[in-house]
Amino acid sequence: MSSSHIEKVIYMKIGVLSDTHVHTFEEISSLVISAFSSVDLIVHCGDFVGSAVFEGLKQIKEVRAVRGNVDSSKLKNLLPEKEQFSVGSKKIGIIHGWGSPDGIEKRIRQDFRDIDVILYGHSHEATFHKSGGVVYLNPGSGRYSFGILRVGEDIDGEIIKL
Repeated sequence: MSSSHIEKVIYMKIGVLSDTHVHTFEEISSLVISAFSSVDLIVHCGDFVGSAVFEGLKQIKEVRAVRGNVDSSKLKNLLPEKEQFSVGSKKIGIIHGWGSPDGIEKRIRQDFRDIDVILYGHSHEATFHKSGGVVYLNPGSGRYSFGILRVGEDIDGEIIKL
Protein backbone atom coordinates (compact mmCIF):
# COMPACT_ATOMS: atom_id res chain seq x y z
CA MET A 1 0.00 0.00 0.00
CA SER A 2 1.41 3.38 -0.90
CA SER A 3 1.85 6.04 1.76
CA SER A 4 -0.83 8.20 0.11
CA HIS A 5 -3.43 5.67 1.31
CA ILE A 6 -2.34 5.89 4.94
CA GLU A 7 -3.84 8.72 6.95
CA LYS A 8 -2.57 9.50 10.41
CA VAL A 9 -5.26 10.76 12.77
CA ILE A 10 -4.20 14.11 14.20
CA TYR A 11 -7.43 15.22 15.89
CA MET A 12 -10.03 13.21 17.70
CA LYS A 13 -13.09 13.93 19.84
CA ILE A 14 -13.56 11.13 22.37
CA GLY A 15 -16.62 10.43 24.53
CA VAL A 16 -15.58 8.92 27.87
CA LEU A 17 -17.85 6.88 30.13
CA SER A 18 -17.22 4.69 33.16
CA ASP A 19 -18.93 2.90 35.98
CA THR A 20 -22.31 2.70 34.26
CA HIS A 21 -23.39 -0.18 36.53
CA VAL A 22 -26.54 -0.95 34.52
CA HIS A 23 -27.84 -4.10 32.87
CA THR A 24 -29.53 -2.66 29.77
CA PHE A 25 -28.45 -0.12 27.18
CA GLU A 26 -31.81 1.65 27.59
CA GLU A 27 -30.70 2.69 31.10
CA ILE A 28 -27.99 4.93 29.61
CA SER A 29 -29.07 8.59 29.57
CA SER A 30 -30.32 9.92 26.24
CA LEU A 31 -27.99 12.89 26.82
CA VAL A 32 -25.00 10.52 26.71
CA ILE A 33 -26.30 8.83 23.55
CA SER A 34 -26.87 12.19 21.87
CA ALA A 35 -23.43 13.55 22.82
CA PHE A 36 -21.68 10.36 21.74
CA SER A 37 -23.29 10.46 18.30
CA SER A 38 -20.94 13.36 17.45
CA VAL A 39 -17.67 11.89 18.76
CA ASP A 40 -15.04 9.98 16.78
CA LEU A 41 -14.49 7.31 19.43
CA ILE A 42 -16.15 6.11 22.64
CA VAL A 43 -14.01 4.97 25.56
CA HIS A 44 -15.50 3.07 28.50
CA CYS A 45 -13.23 2.78 31.53
CA GLY A 46 -14.83 -0.35 32.99
CA ASP A 47 -17.68 -1.47 35.23
CA PHE A 48 -20.30 -1.95 32.54
CA VAL A 49 -21.61 -4.88 34.66
CA GLY A 50 -22.95 -6.91 31.68
CA SER A 51 -22.33 -6.78 27.95
CA ALA A 52 -25.56 -4.98 26.88
CA VAL A 53 -24.11 -1.48 27.37
CA PHE A 54 -20.88 -2.44 25.57
CA GLU A 55 -22.86 -3.82 22.62
CA GLY A 56 -25.17 -0.78 22.56
CA LEU A 57 -22.28 1.70 22.54
CA LYS A 58 -20.74 -0.19 19.60
CA GLN A 59 -23.90 0.59 17.61
CA ILE A 60 -23.10 4.34 17.94
CA LYS A 61 -19.33 4.49 17.26
CA GLU A 62 -16.13 2.52 17.62
CA VAL A 63 -15.56 1.60 21.28
CA ARG A 64 -12.35 1.03 23.19
CA ALA A 65 -12.92 -0.39 26.64
CA VAL A 66 -11.24 -2.02 29.60
CA ARG A 67 -12.69 -4.31 32.21
CA GLY A 68 -13.71 -3.15 35.66
CA ASN A 69 -13.85 -4.98 38.95
CA VAL A 70 -17.63 -5.67 38.82
CA ASP A 71 -17.89 -6.64 35.16
CA SER A 72 -19.30 -10.02 34.16
CA SER A 73 -17.00 -12.98 33.52
CA LYS A 74 -17.76 -12.61 29.81
CA LEU A 75 -16.51 -9.00 29.76
CA LYS A 76 -13.52 -9.77 31.99
CA ASN A 77 -12.46 -12.42 29.45
CA LEU A 78 -13.16 -10.14 26.46
CA LEU A 79 -11.67 -6.83 27.61
CA PRO A 80 -8.10 -6.00 28.63
CA GLU A 81 -7.14 -4.66 32.05
CA LYS A 82 -5.54 -1.66 30.37
CA GLU A 83 -5.07 -0.32 26.86
CA GLN A 84 -3.00 2.33 25.14
CA PHE A 85 -3.45 4.05 21.78
CA SER A 86 -2.22 7.18 20.00
CA VAL A 87 -3.88 10.18 18.42
CA GLY A 88 -1.19 11.92 16.39
CA SER A 89 1.77 12.26 18.75
CA LYS A 90 -0.37 11.98 21.92
CA LYS A 91 -0.40 8.69 23.82
CA ILE A 92 -3.60 7.81 25.67
CA GLY A 93 -3.96 5.11 28.31
CA ILE A 94 -7.19 3.53 29.55
CA ILE A 95 -7.53 1.69 32.86
CA HIS A 96 -10.31 1.14 35.38
CA GLY A 97 -8.35 1.57 38.60
CA TRP A 98 -8.60 -0.12 41.98
CA GLY A 99 -8.58 0.48 45.71
CA SER A 100 -9.41 3.65 47.58
CA PRO A 101 -10.07 6.90 45.69
CA ASP A 102 -7.21 8.36 47.74
CA GLY A 103 -4.02 7.85 45.75
CA ILE A 104 -5.72 6.24 42.74
CA GLU A 105 -3.97 8.48 40.21
CA LYS A 106 -0.55 7.67 41.68
CA ARG A 107 -1.34 3.93 41.48
CA ILE A 108 -2.65 3.96 37.91
CA ARG A 109 0.18 6.22 36.70
CA GLN A 110 2.62 3.40 37.47
CA ASP A 111 0.95 1.23 34.82
CA PHE A 112 1.87 3.57 31.96
CA ARG A 113 5.20 4.86 30.66
CA ASP A 114 5.59 7.80 28.33
CA ILE A 115 1.90 8.76 28.42
CA ASP A 116 0.06 12.04 27.78
CA VAL A 117 -3.47 11.16 28.95
CA ILE A 118 -4.90 8.59 31.37
CA LEU A 119 -8.62 7.83 31.20
CA TYR A 120 -9.83 5.94 34.26
CA GLY A 121 -12.83 5.17 36.46
CA HIS A 122 -13.50 3.20 39.64
CA SER A 123 -13.74 6.08 42.13
CA HIS A 124 -17.02 7.50 40.72
CA GLU A 125 -15.44 10.94 41.22
CA ALA A 126 -15.47 12.97 38.01
CA THR A 127 -12.26 14.92 37.39
CA PHE A 128 -10.34 16.50 34.55
CA HIS A 129 -6.93 18.00 35.31
CA LYS A 130 -3.22 17.87 34.52
CA SER A 131 -0.62 16.71 37.01
CA GLY A 132 3.06 15.95 36.45
CA GLY A 133 2.69 16.49 32.71
CA VAL A 134 -0.14 13.94 32.39
CA VAL A 135 -3.82 14.77 31.75
CA TYR A 136 -6.19 12.72 33.91
CA LEU A 137 -9.86 12.30 33.03
CA ASN A 138 -12.27 10.28 35.14
CA PRO A 139 -15.81 10.74 33.82
CA GLY A 140 -17.33 9.72 37.16
CA SER A 141 -20.32 7.44 37.51
CA GLY A 142 -22.07 6.99 34.16
CA ARG A 143 -25.42 7.63 35.82
CA TYR A 144 -24.38 11.17 36.76
CA SER A 145 -21.68 12.38 34.37
CA PHE A 146 -19.51 11.65 31.35
CA GLY A 147 -16.45 13.20 29.74
CA ILE A 148 -15.49 14.65 26.40
CA LEU A 149 -11.81 14.66 25.49
CA ARG A 150 -10.48 16.59 22.48
CA VAL A 151 -7.03 15.52 21.34
CA GLY A 152 -5.00 17.38 18.73
CA GLU A 153 -1.84 19.44 19.10
CA ASP A 154 -3.31 20.34 22.48
CA ILE A 155 -5.47 18.30 24.83
CA ASP A 156 -8.72 19.74 26.11
CA GLY A 157 -11.77 18.26 27.72
CA GLU A 158 -14.69 18.61 30.04
CA ILE A 159 -16.91 16.76 32.45
CA ILE A 160 -20.62 16.97 31.63
CA LYS A 161 -23.05 16.47 34.53
CA LEU A 162 -26.34 14.68 33.86
